[in-house]
Amino acid sequence: MALRSLRSTTILKDVIGVVGRRTFAAGGGKAKKGSKGGGAADAPKTSTLSKELKSTTVVGGNILKDGLDPTILPDSEYPDWLWHLLDKRPALSELRRKDIESHPYEDLKRFVKLDNGTRIKENNSVKAKN
Repeated sequence: MALRSLRSTTILKDVIGVVGRRTFAAGGGKAKKGSKGGGAADAPKTSTLSKELKSTTVVGGNILKDGLDPTILPDSEYPDWLWHLLDKRPALSELRRKDIESHPYEDLKRFVKLDNGTRIKENNSVKAKN
């Protein structure tokens, strides 16, 4: 019985000690007098990779534990749709201004999707007000 109470008070003291401790920001010690921070530690680090390696591989593109970074292939090796991912697509207001029959199929799909989303948001806001 005495051992159990001794153990519980020791654990209680440890818990209180952990909760009551003050922590400091990383970097340790005090700042030097007259220092405004931003020393050599804040300077940008230079890359140790060669320019040849940077131009032939996707550095940091590996997601596998034991894999290698993928190599950059010629443009002809990639699918055509990849080069159109960043093309600007018309906004809903622009799609509404044009004649529906003049839209290509992809723009029609986009118009229906955006228009449905807008109508759903409007209906939800009307229901929320009631």
